[in-house]
Order: sequence, then structure tokens, then C-alpha cells
Amino acid sequence: MSAIGPQEAVERALALSRADDCVVIADESSTANLRWAGNTLTTNGVTRSSRLTVIALRRTADGVAAGVVSRSAVGADAIEDLVRAAEADAAGNEPAEDAQPLVAEGSGAGWDDEPAETGIGVFEGLAPALGEAFAAAQAADRRLYGFANHVLTSTFVGNSVGLRLRHDQPTGLLELNAKGTGGSAWAGVGTRDFAGVDVAALTGDLARRLEWGERRVDLPAGRYETILPPSAVADLMIYLYWSAGAHDAEDGRTVFSAPGGGTRVGDRLASLPVTLSSDPSAAGMECPPFVIAHASDRESSVFDNGLPLGATDWIRNGALHSLTQTRHSAERTGLPVTPPIDNLALVGPDGGASLEEMVARTERGLLLTCLWYIREVDPQSLLLTGLTRDGVYLVENGEVVGAVNNFRFNESPVDLLSRLAEVGETRPTLPREWSDYFTRTAMPPIRVGDFNMSTVSQAS
Repeated sequence: MSAIGPQEAVERALALSRADDCVVIADESSTANLRWAGNTLTTNGVTRSSRLTVIALRRTADGVAAGVVSRSAVGADAIEDLVRAAEADAAGNEPAEDAQPLVAEGSGAGWDDEPAETGIGVFEGLAPALGEAFAAAQAADRRLYGFANHVLTSTFVGNSVGLRLRHDQPTGLLELNAKGTGGSAWAGVGTRDFAGVDVAALTGDLARRLEWGERRVDLPAGRYETILPPSAVADLMIYLYWSAGAHDAEDGRTVFSAPGGGTRVGDRLASLPVTLSSDPSAAGMECPPFVIAHASDRESSVFDNGLPLGATDWIRNGALHSLTQTRHSAERTGLPVTPPIDNLALVGPDGGASLEEMVARTERGLLLTCLWYIREVDPQSLLLTGLTRDGVYLVENGEVVGAVNNFRFNESPVDLLSRLAEVGETRPTLPREWSDYFTRTAMPPIRVGDFNMSTVSQAS
């Protein structure tokens, strides 16, 4: 906050409020990044930003109306204008459908401490490893492209009934793309601080994939036994998770709606006993342990700000167990309150194989690298379409024998769960398509006997 700390901005906004109730959220973020192309570091830098959100609540005879205004870089002299704008917004709105009593309990540690910051030093161990990778790639006539990004956001949430909570969230990712005579290959990793990121292992995998790509095999569209690596599984499961809103399911709008009304909670979805879950305290994927809602929509509510979050199973042992919802939608569905959580893990039966072991057991099938340009076709079945990218490989008798052409696929992640042939070992991974929005995932490789490659794609 220009010339004012975020905690003081929260307190000043609350003191200036004339609304019946008020919620204020202050976000302070710093971002460090590295970019490289053609085996050469191109840019690096650090940026900082701030945002102040005021949620003014106006009681009426028919309920509570909410007004929400959010602005960047709000200085001390601009806070009152922001508060009045939120109040004016509330004055013009009808009572909110999702109105609930504000969360009063909660006083987090570190409220008075300075906001956390990242800097270029977060790459201290990464940069030398990249330099070695660039030299090795140059010697092998390969080119490396990519970027590393680290964001550290301190969020302060306060309200007029006494809530004061703070959370510091580090979010980092590394994406590498290698190009050579064998086409292109991609690898990525999510991280909190880049400690333990093994650049040599990532680039070694890229080199191996480029070697596979030296031989080209053209295949027609069709249904193929397919091994999806963790990154591709993450992209599909994230879309399933984003579509698992209780409000829409209760209204009959989604694949999770029950015929005749209600939701499919309790229905078996998966052929194997897989569990899809979120946990704010999951090791390496820690995320906010309370609700932070800058606006209300069908899956979140500004009235729920500060509501504690706990470990939640969305799918348990193959059956739908929970849907994302607010206190308001929980009243409608009669189900427990289970707000969204900013991480996701899929786990199968104990003893899952590694990706390499799954390939070694494949008589004939496809091995994917990642998916992209994923779009929804039909919400009632959650049918998705998209493209394969940066390497589709043919496996015969347990060995990769070459790279095949790219495909457009048509698949529903819900239907895919019902056709699982094998679930491998879960490990942290980075989604390719959704990495701008969701980085904290742990997924297994999966085998599907009849993955639908609907058409051949000319995309490279």
C-alpha cells in the first residue's frame, strides 16, 4: 500500500466504514522472474503490487446487500474514496442470496509483521544449474527455452466483528521446453521456494524425449491404450474440480447433478478406489487455511471470508464425497460446508507403479507428455476437447519406439475415471494448461484402455 502498511490500510478502511458491516482484504505481492531462450538467459526482474478490497454490507428489511470494490496501489489518502465506493455499490444492490453472518472468530499469528517479500535471490541455486543445462544443450545441438517465476503474496483479512487473519503464500514454477531435430519436449515443476528443483533431471528427461522423437510414426485417429503422465492428469482433474460446484449441481446444470434433482454425492464415479482431495496443510502444497473471497460467485461467498478450511475428500475410494460450496449452498443441499481449497491431489491404491514401470508393462499404446487448449464441450457430461502437445510417443513391447503425430482428444474426466485401467504412484506435478491459475497438485500417471483421440492434429 503506497505509504501505508496493509494492516493499517485494513484498520483505516474499517474505521472509515459507515456500512452496517464491513470486510477488508489487503494483498501485498512481490514477483521475481527469469526467462531464457536459445540457451541464453534473456531477462530477469522483480515487481511489486498491492490491492485493497472493501466489502460493504447494508442490512435491509429483506436481507443484506453487498457492495464490493477492489483497487490497486491504494494510498492512505485514497482509502476513504474506496470505502465510499463500496458503500455506494451496496446501496444500489438487492439483498445478496448468499448472505450469512460474518465470521467473527480468528486472530492469526504475525498480523503485525511486515509483508513477506521475494526477490531475485530465490533463484540463487537455480541459476547455476540452468547455466550448466544451457552448456550441455548447446553441446548436443539442442535449444532450451522457458522461464521461472516466484510470487509471494501476503494477504490480510479483517472485518467489523473482530476477525483479523493473515496468510503468506509462496507460489513458484519452472517450465522448460527443449527443441532439436526430434521436435520439441516440455517439462515443468511447481515449487514453494525452488529448493530441491532438479534441473539436471528435468533436462535429462527432455533429452531422452527428443531422442525418441528422432523416429516418426504416423497414426490415424481412434481409441488407443494411453498412459497419461501426472501433468496431463492434473489438467483434467483440475477441470473436474472447478466444475464440482454444489450450487450448479443442485440446480441440475452439471455432470454432478442427480437425475430428478439433487446431487450425485455418494455415487461411484471411478472403476478403481481413487481419492481426490485437498488439504491446506499438505506438505509442499501448503495454501490458505481459511477462505479468502474477493467477490461472490456460485462457488464462493464474500460472507465466508475467514471461514476455516480443513482437509476435504472430493472423491473418496472412487465415490463422489463432497462438492465445493459456501455456507449458503450447504443450506440448500443439506451437505457439509466444503469451500474450495487451493491444492489438489489424486491418490490410487497403495503400491502404484512409476511412469517408467507402467511404460515397461505396455504391449502397445501411447505415452503423452501434456495437454493444452482444453475447452468444455458439454457441461452435462463434462466432455472436454483439447490437443496433445510436445510429444506423443508410441510404446511397443515395453519400449518407446518413436514419436507420433499430435491429436485432438474428446474425453470427460468423469467418464475417464470410470475407465481407469491402472493408477500409478502419486507425485508433485505442474499442470501445463492451468499453471497460470493452479500450481499446487500431486497426481499419478494413469492408464486408460481406450482414450479417444478424435482427430489427427497438425499442431506441433
